[in-house]
Formats: sequence, C-alpha cells, structure tokens
Amino acid sequence: MKALIFAAGKGERMRPLTDHTPKPLLQAGGKRLIEWHLERLARLGVRDIVINTSWLAAAFPAALGDGSRWNVALHYSEEGAEPLETGGGMLKARDLLGTQPFLALNGDVYCDFDLATLGLRDGDLANLVLVDNPAHHPRGDFRLVNDRLASIDSAGTAARLTFAGIGIYDPTLLDDWRRVVGDDAGANETPPRFKLAPLLHAAIAKGRVGGMHHRGCWTDVGTPQRLAQLDTVLGSGPDHRTAPGRANH
Repeated sequence: MKALIFAAGKGERMRPLTDHTPKPLLQAGGKRLIEWHLERLARLGVRDIVINTSWLAAAFPAALGDGSRWNVALHYSEEGAEPLETGGGMLKARDLLGTQPFLALNGDVYCDFDLATLGLRDGDLANLVLVDNPAHHPRGDFRLVNDRLASIDSAGTAARLTFAGIGIYDPTLLDDWRRVVGDDAGANETPPRFKLAPLLHAAIAKGRVGGMHHRGCWTDVGTPQRLAQLDTVLGSGPDHRTAPGRANH
C-alpha cells in the first residue's frame, strides 16, 4: 500500500511560525509533525509515500530527503504557488499513488490511531477515521451509523463526529470528479483546484463510505497554542497513548 500526506497548505493561522517553515515541518515532542506520520507508515510496511507540496515546497526535500532514513521512498507532488485543495491535490498525485487503495493523512494532525486497523470494505470508496468533536469544531463533520458514514444533517440520533484527517481511499473515488464538482471556480483551472468533500458526500449518499471512531490521542495543529499543547503532551512520555483525547483541545 502507498500513502499520501497532505502538506501543501499555507498554514496562515500558524503565522509567524509558518512564515519560513511549512506547518508539517514544525516540531512537537522533538520531531517534525510529518515525521510522526513517516515513522508510523514505515512501521506499517508502507514503502512509497507521496507528499504534496506548495507553500515553501523546497523545504520538504531539504528536510526529509528521499525518505531513506525511514526506509521509505518519498515522492513529491509539487502543486505550484497555490495549493490545489484536497481533491485537486489527490488528483494531481494520482499517477504516483497507482491504482490500488491508498492511505491519506493530513500532515498537520497528530494521532495515535493504529493505521493497521484501517481497511476498505469491498465496494467502498473510502473509510475515514473520526474523533470526538474538539472545542474549535463543535458541530463535527459526519454522523457514524453502524460503521457507515452519514451526512451531518441526516436524520437520526447518531452522534456528530469530526474527521480526523486520516483515511483510506480507492482511487476510483476521483473518477467522477468533474461531474460532482461541476463548474466550481477552481475546477476549470489547470491543474484543477477543488475540495475532496463533495466527492465524499456523493459516495456517502450511495452508501459507499465507512468510518471508524477513534477515542485516543488526536489533535489538529491549527494554531500555535495547539502546537504548544501537543508539544507538552508528547513531551510527557509514552503514556500519552493511554490518555484518550488528551491532546484533543
């Protein structure tokens, strides 16, 4: 299996920290955020990892090289001066990812989820990891009903949960992107720029997206304050893994 790490964002809410350092290369617990992902993927046996880049793109190969120090091969999907959003970024990286299901992780999250447990059911186009809603995102993103994803506005009593930025995808999810996205402003650019969410919602409507509720350590490093909190948690030692939500501020 191959993996994609989303690392193209500008990290505007993290400034001035991201003025000269891309957010995934910021450190917490003595390591760059993206290195936590690389280590977990390497332990899982993933050997080919694609990193999409835009903001300060040259900093990634300078810091990470070819991936040999983690016994993986890193491939960089350069998007140019403006990030292509999640959907456009995944589409541009598709040739590097191949035709088999692949893992995709946001480069600016930390999570102790066991990636080995994340599979894709026959016929599904995606399986996403969800977490309890953090204070900065109380509404959540989806409902989880018997391991199937449902729209956040769907009927029922299932709890609303937040997408953790971790999932496994069948590349055919992208096949119908033009029809689903339509004439959205960035879709007509070259290369196209569009979000992945509309494709996921279209697949959810067909019952083809699964979900898993992770109750362990997770944080979305969206502000300098949350980066500092994560640094404190990771600096407290290996027992942070047994403290559900400890970094989920």
